[in-house]
Amino acid sequence: MSLPTAPELPGWTHSYSGKVRDLYVPAEGPDDTLLVVASNRVSAYDFVLEPPIPGKGALLTALSNWWFSRIDMPNHLADPQSAPRVPEEIANRAMLSRRLEMYPIECVVRGALTGSGFLEYQQTGSVCGIELPPGIEDGDLLETPIYTPAYKAPFGEHDENISFERSVELVGSEAAAALRDASLQIFTAARDLAAERGVILADTKFEFGRDPETGDLVLADEVLTSDSSRYWDASVYFDASLNRSERLASFDKQIVRNWLRSNWDQQGVPPVLPAEIVAQTQDRYRELYTRLTGATWA
Repeated sequence: MSLPTAPELPGWTHSYSGKVRDLYVPAEGPDDTLLVVASNRVSAYDFVLEPPIPGKGALLTALSNWWFSRIDMPNHLADPQSAPRVPEEIANRAMLSRRLEMYPIECVVRGALTGSGFLEYQQTGSVCGIELPPGIEDGDLLETPIYTPAYKAPFGEHDENISFERSVELVGSEAAAALRDASLQIFTAARDLAAERGVILADTKFEFGRDPETGDLVLADEVLTSDSSRYWDASVYFDASLNRSERLASFDKQIVRNWLRSNWDQQGVPPVLPAEIVAQTQDRYRELYTRLTGATWA
């Protein structure tokens, strides 16, 4: 998958680009700080689509920062006094991050069963080695959230759902247990806060690193955004008059996925997104931000 060329930023050297984020290191001086810039790119089915979603990067960054300020554990945000100046043109979608030793685990927590987790449950009766009761249907809320880690595959490859036992093999028993416990603790607190605002946090993924100086577990990357999480409108979810697809409409790029499924056979390059699909997706991102934070996005 090819990505657009990352912009040049004064004082920073481009290091890496993912589907959505571009990473930079200081052009001069200590290399213990990273600049993480969220683009407006939108991806689906392993393609970066055109056009981008205006304002998406700033929304994701603002929502991550809002959650970081409410999560009681160390995070990756760095002291801005210890790094080069962040260029004004990307300041609202950039995070200064401490350099960490990242764990190769995506820490997925599911408070509901849907998506790939539900497909695995249909085939095996379990998810990532966790056996679940029979009779669960797509979108059902789980009595207790479950931790279902994934191995972070190299760029361009698919992540692999793994068992907790496999995560122990990858990072050791102490780190694996710490990743699981922190993920479940953060998810539970976030789920409860979202519920107060009429939003269901169905599932999410966290990424963690190790502070090379202290050895502390550190929450990193984005957190609880509409790109890393599945949120549902509680009033819609519990409306028995609606069909299942309506009840499970999420605050993310699902509108894009739905349009592609109806207008593309997944052969060759995907079509350009229509203006109305871009606008609807942008509105969905904005609505989640407002619902959670109480602030209107300009």
